[in-house]
Amino acid sequence: MTKVGIIGSGFAGIGVAIELRRAGVTDVTLLEKAAELGGVWRENTYPGAACDIPSPLYSFSYEPHRTWPRRYSTQAEIHDYLRATAKKYGIDEHIRYNTEVTAAEWDGRWRVATASGDTFEFDVLIPAVGQLSRPAMPDIPGTDTFQGHSFHSARWDHDHDLSGRRVAVIGTGASAIQFVPRIQPLVRSLTLFQRTAPYLLPRLDRQYRWWHHELFRRVPPVQSAGRGGIWAVCELLTKGLVGNQAIARTVQRTALTFLTIQVKDRALREKLTPDYPAGCKRILFATDYYPTLARPNVHLETTGIAEITPRGVRTVDGAVHEADTIIYGTGFDTTDFLAPLHIRGRTGRDLRADAWAEGARAYLGISVPEFPNLFLMYGPNTNLGAGSIIYMIERQARYIARLVRAMRPGQAIEVRADVAERFDDEMRQRLAGTVWTSCGSWYRTASGRVVSNWPGLVAEYDRRTKTADMGSYVLT
Repeated sequence: MTKVGIIGSGFAGIGVAIELRRAGVTDVTLLEKAAELGGVWRENTYPGAACDIPSPLYSFSYEPHRTWPRRYSTQAEIHDYLRATAKKYGIDEHIRYNTEVTAAEWDGRWRVATASGDTFEFDVLIPAVGQLSRPAMPDIPGTDTFQGHSFHSARWDHDHDLSGRRVAVIGTGASAIQFVPRIQPLVRSLTLFQRTAPYLLPRLDRQYRWWHHELFRRVPPVQSAGRGGIWAVCELLTKGLVGNQAIARTVQRTALTFLTIQVKDRALREKLTPDYPAGCKRILFATDYYPTLARPNVHLETTGIAEITPRGVRTVDGAVHEADTIIYGTGFDTTDFLAPLHIRGRTGRDLRADAWAEGARAYLGISVPEFPNLFLMYGPNTNLGAGSIIYMIERQARYIARLVRAMRPGQAIEVRADVAERFDDEMRQRLAGTVWTSCGSWYRTASGRVVSNWPGLVAEYDRRTKTADMGSYVLT
């Protein structure tokens, strides 16, 4: 019987475990570093944390939730959904909690080492640690000199009362636009440090009433149709990101019109106007962010930061913005895939240090030459500029389950180097024509390589992963 180890128990880990069990692979163990499952939806508990993809699409297709409270569900609601799904499919019984994987090495099987000193052996290893799992702290001098309290938004300190405090928020990404409107009424003053302005579109949220829930239960195709409609809109937006200029211009005009409607102050509006094409950085969704920045106790600072001082933040013009609390809304380390894990393949090369020295790459985002029986979930070039990553996760899980089913006991399966090289060449050529190459973002490495995003529609990815092309692999 094939023994499978999965690293992580977020959507990716739970999703691939369910698919493996449906395929008849029952010897599955999930190694989770924390005390409970959930991944990014366990970690991010900041005020206002929610998904920016509507719930009917941000869920497993085979497990539609008929009683979502809102169109855009909160962190707690999504976490509850994932826990309930893991329990329903019996995955929770296969999770080893408080087990942090540090390294893995192939010697005919995968030998996995953990921080506690325990070791495991698996025939197949599936890292499912995600791209948004490690908070990124900015490289600003003096961060350790600040005499007030500071924390990253992904490690929110709920014991720290913000009431009446002078708060500095560094970063204006997806997390900040959600928590800034929540903390603004509490604080004495809020200084928001913005390096680049994001594009915002309205977040058309609504509460689902009892009759919605009853309708979804009694007539499931209604909810399925809503899911399909959201999917189609996301595919349309993706066309704009990967080259359709008419759609791209429409999105940009819509965002700038929304800014004009919500921000009447011309000086503030100029600060909030992006200086790059829409979609190059992640497009965000909010209806309360712009109005919050116009409140009298909020100041948007666009001058660059020079250093953190004991009293606050000093900008390059010499001004010191005093603060009692600094919140870093600076996102995640997204381009160093699988860090800090050390994974050595059949030739002894380290995956991150050697195979990915010039940037992470994998065939279909899943398989890497020289690393047999290693399959990645949410790997390189599988992120989306628009749409639900759960859709991609389901396709990856289905593909991996078919590869594992094709193996006989004692066999190893490895993607051919020429196949992987052709795929990587294709990705680089196609990504060169997308909006993601027109500015710096978390989609790209320091060298400019786009390692995160898929350069096409999710329908294409579905087609290309529908069957496991065994001719692309070597069985030994």
